[in-house]
Parts: sequence; C-alpha cells; structure tokens
Amino acid sequence: MIIIILGTAAAICSMASFVPQAWRIIRTRDTEGISPGTYFLTVLAFALWTAYGLSLGAWPLVASNGFNLLISAFIFMMTILPQRTKDTIAETIDPDDKK
Repeated sequence: MIIIILGTAAAICSMASFVPQAWRIIRTRDTEGISPGTYFLTVLAFALWTAYGLSLGAWPLVASNGFNLLISAFIFMMTILPQRTKDTIAETIDPDDKK
C-alpha cells in the first residue's frame, strides 16, 4: 500500500509541477527565460517514459508521463513559436486575459 501511495504522490507532484509554468506563459505570453534545449530534452524524456509504460502495460506510468508529455510539449512549442503565434494561442486559451 505504501508503494501505491508513494507512486501516486510522485505522479501528482510531477504533473502539477509543469502547470504553473504553462499558466504563466498563457497569462504573460513571455517565454524569454525558458531554455528550449531543456524543454526539448524534457519532452523527449516524457515521450520515452510514456513508450516504456505502454510497453509494460503500466497505465499509471502512461497516464502521468503522457500528461507531462503534453504539457511540457506545450511549453516547448510556446518557447520556440513566434510571438504573434504565442499571442494567438494564449488568447484562444484565456480570452479574458488583458495582459
């Protein structure tokens, strides 16, 4: 039981750790301080973890790493996109934001 609790807590913390960064990008449209290289490697790592979980049939690994893959890929893409495109995406996600 303790192993399930530890794994669940780790997955929740891992998934939650990317949400503030993604939300900050949406709200400010600013990605200047974010390293594209770091997020490229992060996306690659989560893609590999997701594939690993799929190959094992370990759905907790697939779910948590799949979520992290999506949100880190969003952060990476927002980091490398031109400002006009970032603004359009952010406005679509949070239309009430007045910067």
